[in-house]
Amino acid sequence: MNSKLRNHLIAAPYTIWMIGFIVIPLVFVVYYAFTNDANAFTLDNVISFFNPIHFKSFVKAFKLAFISTFICIILAYPIALIFRNSKTKKSSFIIYVFILPMWMNGLLRIYAWLTLIEKKGIINLILSALNLPNINIVNTETAIILGMVYDFLPFMILPLYNSLMKIKDDTLNGARDLGANEIQVFTRVILPLSMPGMISGITMVFIPALTTVAISYMLGGGLFLLVGNVIEQEFLTTSNWHLGSGLSFVLIVFIFIVMGITNNFTDKDEEINIV
Repeated sequence: MNSKLRNHLIAAPYTIWMIGFIVIPLVFVVYYAFTNDANAFTLDNVISFFNPIHFKSFVKAFKLAFISTFICIILAYPIALIFRNSKTKKSSFIIYVFILPMWMNGLLRIYAWLTLIEKKGIINLILSALNLPNINIVNTETAIILGMVYDFLPFMILPLYNSLMKIKDDTLNGARDLGANEIQVFTRVILPLSMPGMISGITMVFIPALTTVAISYMLGGGLFLLVGNVIEQEFLTTSNWHLGSGLSFVLIVFIFIVMGITNNFTDKDEEINIV
């Protein structure tokens, strides 16, 4: 058995899985998006994305996803730098601590935050015991952003950490020897060389945040109708698969555009030369 045939056999289970759970569902989404109840071709389902109600839900989801992604960048960069500058064994342990919650069920993690921030939650009980003002952020956009940041922060840290680990100490020391201060080392060496990891992190955080359903429903109390919630309602509540598929199709196209833009930036950043 030659190596090429062996590689095809090894990849066969994944290929079957990908066809069954990715390709075929996407084909059904496209079919329902461009047909009506009579199975006749129509563009109404796709155009309905720009209906004021649907478009408003998309804009709100985009805003919350953008804010969450920005906060993740601000938090993840110093954490990734600390990991890089730590000893190998210590940094590996800390990374495991950050990854460990990702092994838990996502709904349980959201419920945990709901228990913490609700009006009679643990945080307010502690604040009351200390005679401090209580917080009231449950069922607000702040709670949704908090849940997104908590849920998706590891997806920003890991690619940033991987990019920073690829930067050799000799490169940084060479920049310092040439007269660069720490700010210049960061802005002209570390930041450009770690940009591919940042772009990957942005993609891995922004897209799930844009399409989230559970976080906005549970922490927002169902008061904020994001595009993911609208699509869920069309499929599960009104059973309008055609409209739900039309909205999903436009969202998928938008996501592909975002990924294309970020990949373009990544390709350019990989060509950066430090002079």
